[in-house]
Amino acid sequence: MSKIVLDASVLLAIIYREPGWERMRPELLARAAVSSVNLAEVQGKLMTDGWSSDEAWEDATSAVAEICPFTPAQAKIAGSLITQTRTVGLSLGDRACLALAIELKAPAYTADRLWKTLSLGVRIHPIR
Repeated sequence: MSKIVLDASVLLAIIYREPGWERMRPELLARAAVSSVNLAEVQGKLMTDGWSSDEAWEDATSAVAEICPFTPAQAKIAGSLITQTRTVGLSLGDRACLALAIELKAPAYTADRLWKTLSLGVRIHPIR
């Protein structure tokens, strides 16, 4: 069973039941990996919206099967992606997600349709 990689936007869509969240079926989430960078983004957003730290962490991590630390190799990939992704305005968190997907040779899932315009050698699946 191959892994998939989730962007912070997908986790937030699931938590807030935003459009596209229903596409993330249990069998997909059972294979889901997420970068620790993206979890920090989600936790920060939830806390800004009033969650406690523990509640935010529980909600951020409950939908994923694997949390992946942000490694030096991923940092190098994410930094290198800046030139290819600048026109679409990808953040460090977005590039961290893509770096993990590239490293795992796994498809990346996002709520950002603009990612589909990128050609990075990894499949992109917008949920909206």
